[in-house]
Amino acid sequence: MKGKSLLVSMLLCGCCMTASAQEVLFNFSGRVTDKNGRGVAKVVVNDGIHFTQTDKNGQWTLKSDTTVSKFVSISVPAAYCLPQENGLAKGYYVSVRKLTQTDNRHDFVLEKRKKTDSRFHYIAISDPQVRNAKQMKRWCQETVPDLLEVIDSLKQSREVVAMTLGDLVWDNMPLLEEYKESVENTGATFFQCIGNHDLDLRYQDLHNMELGTPVYGEMVYNHYFGPTDYSFNIGRAHVITLKDVNYVGGKQYLESLTGQQIAWLKKDLSYVPKGSLVLLNMHAPAWNRVEGDGNVRNAAQLKEVLKDYNVHVFTGHTHFYQNNEVTPQLYEHNIGAACGAWWVGWINRCGAPNGYLVVDVDGDSLKWHYKATRRDFSYQFRLYGKGEFSAQNNFVVANVWDWDSACRIVWYQDGKPMGEMEQFTGVDEERRAELKGRDNGDRTAHLFRALPADGAKQIRVELTNRFGEVFVQTIEL
Repeated sequence: MKGKSLLVSMLLCGCCMTASAQEVLFNFSGRVTDKNGRGVAKVVVNDGIHFTQTDKNGQWTLKSDTTVSKFVSISVPAAYCLPQENGLAKGYYVSVRKLTQTDNRHDFVLEKRKKTDSRFHYIAISDPQVRNAKQMKRWCQETVPDLLEVIDSLKQSREVVAMTLGDLVWDNMPLLEEYKESVENTGATFFQCIGNHDLDLRYQDLHNMELGTPVYGEMVYNHYFGPTDYSFNIGRAHVITLKDVNYVGGKQYLESLTGQQIAWLKKDLSYVPKGSLVLLNMHAPAWNRVEGDGNVRNAAQLKEVLKDYNVHVFTGHTHFYQNNEVTPQLYEHNIGAACGAWWVGWINRCGAPNGYLVVDVDGDSLKWHYKATRRDFSYQFRLYGKGEFSAQNNFVVANVWDWDSACRIVWYQDGKPMGEMEQFTGVDEERRAELKGRDNGDRTAHLFRALPADGAKQIRVELTNRFGEVFVQTIEL
């Protein structure tokens, strides 16, 4: 018996020595070419740590540590089509595992655009967060058909790019396959961002695990969607996606970026002219004003890295709609979730409806509208009549979810202009009713009130957004 134990120990020791002696540093190389085999110069290539650019023949070389780097990816130039398969973004990355099995070489093949256009549509979708078959059914029967209808309309005029901002599923890794199938062949090119519920909770994040580990939290997500940090170019925009949830194990995570990611972002932006439009996608917000513990921990560092660019940040995670005007050149859209308050009803914690954000990009300019699921684009606020909002019983109340400082909300009483409505902080009435006393609800600042006079018969509310568009609702008292 002792002899068998000794033999097993010797075998294990030998395996460990073999594993430790395995090569982990590789010189990877290849080309970036067009469909005709011509090399594409100055394409940015990275392995998550190191960056390079292709030479005049499209050649690239990177020395990578495969215990740290799991993918080599390119930042697709704006002059080339975004590579995709069945509508899912693909072809811009290759796993280092595959590279080691193909003589350490890989060629990226791009299709040159017939003409470049600085205009495109961008759809940001937050938190499908499906836990089970019932919730997947709601996603597939409510949100997806709504998206298909909108994309079908948008693609008639411009290219459509879609980005899901994390929490594709709710800790249920097998559902990633069904989620993937649900966003195939929509007419848009679909990209993904990882959220805290898209991790295999048995394992910590890669950077928290032991070097050389064969298992880690992101591995299932990586299998379906590739790297978590990547970039591409379209029109005049440089689009970046970053993983900003740090899973430390035991179902615990921090909203944060690692030092390695900050360094990656600096290098990525070093190839982008200062002053350019940057669209940054993350799961958790960086400048959340509602819950102090919901912010990315190193938001100040992130702000410093972004300071020389015209940046719009798209985030989810909170199931709470808020626009954060950080600086004149840095605007965060922390949008409502597709699942609202976790598929309980039809609204988010702040009363914003289940939905997603549709952005029209024209050169360096953006115009956006929140699209409520099952409603048309004209539905930009909810209006409560006198007595319908229990905490403001004598007031008419408007919940304007996409409010920012450039919005103006005025009211008319029996056709007479009465000026601007008064902003206040409170719990949305529909959300309060949905909770049925189980919770006090979450307070939001995008509520506005007006006090009608006794005997008033009609109240009209007009929302003018930052783009000068007017949305009107009228109620009879």
